[in-house]
Amino acid sequence: MSEARLLSDAPWLGSGPAARVLGLLDTGGEEARVIGGAVRNALMRIPLGDIDIATTAVPEEVVRRAKDAGIKSVPTGIEHGTVTLVVDGHPFEVTTLREDTETYGRKAKVKFGRNWVRDAERRDFTINGLSVDAAGVVHDHVGGLADIEARRVRFIGDPAQRIAEDYLRILRFFRFHAAYGAGEIDRAGYLACVSRRAGLAGLSAERIRMEMLKLVVAEGAASAAVAMADGGLLLWLFGGVAYTGPFAAMIEIEKRMGLAPGAVRRLGALTVAVTEDARRITTRLRLSNAEAKALDSMGHRWWRLPGMDEARARRRLYRLGEDAYRDRLLLAWARTGAGRNVDQWHALATLPQRWRPPQFPLKAADFIARGIAEGPALGHVLTLAEDAWLAADFPLEPQALSAIADQTVSRFTRDHRL
Repeated sequence: MSEARLLSDAPWLGSGPAARVLGLLDTGGEEARVIGGAVRNALMRIPLGDIDIATTAVPEEVVRRAKDAGIKSVPTGIEHGTVTLVVDGHPFEVTTLREDTETYGRKAKVKFGRNWVRDAERRDFTINGLSVDAAGVVHDHVGGLADIEARRVRFIGDPAQRIAEDYLRILRFFRFHAAYGAGEIDRAGYLACVSRRAGLAGLSAERIRMEMLKLVVAEGAASAAVAMADGGLLLWLFGGVAYTGPFAAMIEIEKRMGLAPGAVRRLGALTVAVTEDARRITTRLRLSNAEAKALDSMGHRWWRLPGMDEARARRRLYRLGEDAYRDRLLLAWARTGAGRNVDQWHALATLPQRWRPPQFPLKAADFIARGIAEGPALGHVLTLAEDAWLAADFPLEPQALSAIADQTVSRFTRDHRL
């Protein structure tokens, strides 16, 4: 199976850093092509990410040519044939054509080669097995062009074999379907992923986290999550129930609100009903401290938010801050039904756009002047005063503030006299 097509509208092939790397390596009896995701994205007319390059030149020759051309080279994975070249501040991973002779997990023993067909056949999905040369000719040895046209994500060759080579490909299969696929998920690939889901247990939490945070923000994430849940994969990943209904509702709400997809927010909708869920997910995926804090906040008594009036919402916004307020509120909205009480939820969700919480105006000096000594008592009085100020709906008038200070000191003194 081999097909070629001309890639139009790819000026980065003719000039610029990528063209310079291709020119460096596509000469003197060697050949170089752009491979993988950049070719896929260019054909699908979506923004390019990293531009990776494959070459027949062995790593030592790549380094030698880069040095002669005054280009910085970094041996990022030289034992597997990968050297990173940095041109005008842009990094390009350059990998020598290879064949895997043994695979175990994410590692493999390889031998370098010059066969573009075999190099393509060792990759994961057909849409990632394409390459394009400096003249703009797209080379397809695995049926990727047809699958791009059909928006279909398929494993190259035998799905079970591709998965056995690297179990992370199970998650990548669903992520790529969510990002680039359309229609029904490829059945052969799906069944292979489901039957081999136990292999997920051998993946590192960091790799799972990376894939899931990418998956949940993909365009087709809702249907992909349902397919994963139906196949028992999310139970393996999360160690608990996955809430695909609230997850789909969260996606709908974000679109309604004009919000960019939030990876942690969507992960919360998919996995969190109570704070215990958040802690379990944090451990299983080894989330960062910031991600763990955000997830824990979302799950903290979100059920108290439905039906609250704006005065109470202002107090919540003041206490939580804009990001935590929004995410907890949207979780409550998603879990109670995205299509219910839409106007009320929308008003609460847009509160940060209409009202900015003022700073608490009373200071320690206000209470020292009223006889409260510095130390723990002063901190306690300030907390009581802030609570009273919130309950009074954030007054800023001097007379109202003075009354709050006097009443707080009087209450504190009375309570501690007892």
